[in-house]
Amino acid sequence: MTGREYPDRPWVGIGCIVFKEGRVLLVRRGKPPRMGHWSLPGGAQHVGERAEEAARRELREEAGIEVGPLSLAIVVDGITRDEDGRPRYHYTIIDFAAEWLHGDAAAADDVSDVAWVHPEDFGPFDLTPETHRAVAAAREALARTASDAR
Repeated sequence: MTGREYPDRPWVGIGCIVFKEGRVLLVRRGKPPRMGHWSLPGGAQHVGERAEEAARRELREEAGIEVGPLSLAIVVDGITRDEDGRPRYHYTIIDFAAEWLHGDAAAADDVSDVAWVHPEDFGPFDLTPETHRAVAAAREALARTASDAR
């Protein structure tokens, strides 16, 4: 077991919902938890690292891309329970929203694949309800940011 498996406290996870020409960056997880499943890029925040720094680092490590300004989109709890109902993994995930700036997305680090997908084409990716909620919240956050800039 690792410190993340059957934790005595939630881990802080940082995610980033990246938009490029209406499409969202999805990654296929290459390690547990959720190995083989599609999700949003992100990972655990390091001690001494600011949340926004963690979001940018995870994007570089997992997909090799850079984004513009970050907007807070949503905070969700990712809890995976074992067959007895005990929390096997528990992440409190802070998701940011951003627009792609540059870099060709490619799988790296603990990701086995990447895809730019229009939200209406999410079906085959079997995303969690929380992921759908996060993408909708990210769209709203970017729209608010754009209107505030005007």
